Amino acid sequence: MAGFEEAVENVADTVGKAVVSISAERTQKAGGVRRYYFGAPAPQDGPFEDEFFRRFFEDFFGEIPEREYKQVGLGSGVIIDREGYILTNEHVVGDADKITVTLPDGREFKAQLKGTDKRSDLAVIKIEGMDFPAAGLGDSDNVKIGQWVVAIGNPFGYAIHNPEPTVTAGVISALHRSLGKISADRDYNDLIQTDAAINPGNSGGPLVNLKGEVIGINVAIFSTSGGYQGIGFAVPVNSAKRIVSRLIEGKKIVYGWLGIMIQNLDENLVNYFGLTDKKGVLVSSVIKDSPAEKAGIKEGDIILKLDAQETNNVNSLLKIVGDAPVGKSVSAVLLRDKQKISLEVKIEARPEDTAEEAIPKESPRQTESYWRGIEVKEITPELSRKFNLSEQQGVVITDIKPNSPADEAGLISGDIILGINRIYIDSLNTYKRVIKGLNADCLARTARGFFVLKSDAGKK
Repeated sequence: MAGFEEAVENVADTVGKAVVSISAERTQKAGGVRRYYFGAPAPQDGPFEDEFFRRFFEDFFGEIPEREYKQVGLGSGVIIDREGYILTNEHVVGDADKITVTLPDGREFKAQLKGTDKRSDLAVIKIEGMDFPAAGLGDSDNVKIGQWVVAIGNPFGYAIHNPEPTVTAGVISALHRSLGKISADRDYNDLIQTDAAINPGNSGGPLVNLKGEVIGINVAIFSTSGGYQGIGFAVPVNSAKRIVSRLIEGKKIVYGWLGIMIQNLDENLVNYFGLTDKKGVLVSSVIKDSPAEKAGIKEGDIILKLDAQETNNVNSLLKIVGDAPVGKSVSAVLLRDKQKISLEVKIEARPEDTAEEAIPKESPRQTESYWRGIEVKEITPELSRKFNLSEQQGVVITDIKPNSPADEAGLISGDIILGINRIYIDSLNTYKRVIKGLNADCLARTARGFFVLKSDAGKK
């Protein structure tokens, strides 16, 4: 125990000197006057803060003029170079008009934003000076579940006027965790999970092993109350190491792209395709003119390996593609019609305005005769609005019977059926023709991916 305490104390003493507090000021616009305290809205103490009163005012006097107000966000960062380069989260400093950095010894600096990458939620800022205390970057690929780690940050430094960072200890709870797409351009797909307390404002601070090496940048907490509940996440430092030099140079970060929608295998899909386990990723759709289409990858293919690396699940494939150099040709091992085939696919740069290799989004939960528990209709403007549909091809499921094959498969009202047994469904008539006489288990392709619909013998 004494050895563990010594290790934590040593990490706190050495790495702690390189952990900084960050105050990022942004100018926002809003109707009426709004005050912010420590980055949060002030209590609603004015009449224009009430939505009903606001609308009443605008009806009689016109729109309330936009006014500027200052919003201050707080976060942490870690100095990674003695010349003053600081690694932090993009969401801490992105779009900031003014960035102020406070070192643990109380010195305060104005910082310059050097580069940001929203997708990885990483950024580099710089303060002027020399011989700053700097932390070393470790190797996050060697991190093990159960390994002791220390989270360092200054979540409340500006509030309590104390520049010294806080230190919490815990273990690595899990690896390769995914929070999915938080926004259109931010994607958390390969995170380190820890039970070391990560509090609001710790964002951008380092997650450190007991050798004093930074293995992650703290990014988020999982909470139902807004406070710490034992689950925190960090971006692996190797993700930062791959792009930090480009961030320092202010260059745009480019990620690889295949142009496919993919999903994990479940037990029904494993049985349907005659597999022995769930290893592999199912291609649910291929984007037109994408690298995948050019290489010959098709819907219904199961990707087993890419670039000589196993693609056991969606996250592993996303990581391989995202990390691959743009322009590199890689080999893909696929399973098609129970036969292994190999293809060469050239990784291209991810377009900014297109879909990416991601788990298809769920449609919201919510008449011809039922088939295997499904009622479907042609897609109309009214149904598009009702189910918030983006896809206008196929037929839409308008109702599902409880405990039916469709219900057990995981289909929901609002799902769009695009194919059955690899036959394209372009209309209600095609749907009726395809399902007629189907007695065995079948494979339905929807906008959310593939589902196995079992025979409904005995289920009406």
